[in-house]
Amino acid sequence: MDILLLIGGLVLILIGANGLTDGAASVAMRFRISPMVIGLTVVAFGTSTPELTVSISSALKGSADIAIGNIVGSNIFNTLMIVGCTALVAPIVITRNTLRKEIPLCILSSVILLICANDVLLNGGTANMLSTTDGLLLLCFFLIFLGYTFSIASNSTPDGQEEEIRQLPTWKSFVYIVGGLAALIFGGQWFVEGATSIARNMGISESIIGLTLVAGGTSLPELATSIVAALKKNPEIAIGNVIGSNLFNIFFVLGCSASITPLHFTGIGNFDLLSLVAAGILLWLFGLFFAKRTITRIEGSILVLSYVAYTTVLIAMS
Repeated sequence: MDILLLIGGLVLILIGANGLTDGAASVAMRFRISPMVIGLTVVAFGTSTPELTVSISSALKGSADIAIGNIVGSNIFNTLMIVGCTALVAPIVITRNTLRKEIPLCILSSVILLICANDVLLNGGTANMLSTTDGLLLLCFFLIFLGYTFSIASNSTPDGQEEEIRQLPTWKSFVYIVGGLAALIFGGQWFVEGATSIARNMGISESIIGLTLVAGGTSLPELATSIVAALKKNPEIAIGNVIGSNLFNIFFVLGCSASITPLHFTGIGNFDLLSLVAAGILLWLFGLFFAKRTITRIEGSILVLSYVAYTTVLIAMS
């Protein structure tokens, strides 16, 4: 039964990613909205819905390690594995605005989480946790991010990608988006349920489950959407999806989860949080110093290998 959930979830995710990408790209062209903005908002928020569902439900059930590990692990997976795999399929061109503003904002979100998670070291507290106050602070940062995104939306255009985007009727575009999101959400839930059940039967800890299996499962929509977007020559949607999802995960998903109930860090430590910060810095350095703002296939393979190394060390430390 668990194997069937895994396979069924993967099929739904692939179908949903294809529909969501087609619908979002068509909407971007029809309403003269930059594909980057669509990637940062509609696609990113939609593909992060599995993380939102899993983290909030885990927080309410008292499984803080899964709630936090899901987000930290998903963001590491997004930055290293998804960008890496997407670059292997097709090199990703990063705009100046993304390099100067969005990626640094993504790194900042990781640093903020690192600071909030170190109560014992910084404040002399008795335990490391994301309190209700921390959750509300993260939600405030999320509102700032939304304001920034809407401000760049009013000044952006599709910028000459019309010939690469399949134009759909407006009603069909929204059907594709809604249907794609629904398939991604249910597919992600099925995959996570199957993977988590298998892992628990093997006696793997909740923190490892959250950082690897659950994180990878809830990030499958981002992986599928980014690769499909790259294949359809919409690289801005691919990179915007990753950056937007990472910001959405930390500021909104963790913000909501911690606002509902405080989240204690037990199995998740500074190694994981520092790895998250390092992943963002590595992506920024690749875009800044090599190949004229392009993530090449060589750099993509380095990102993938970095994720493999992180996972290997994580399992070895458990």
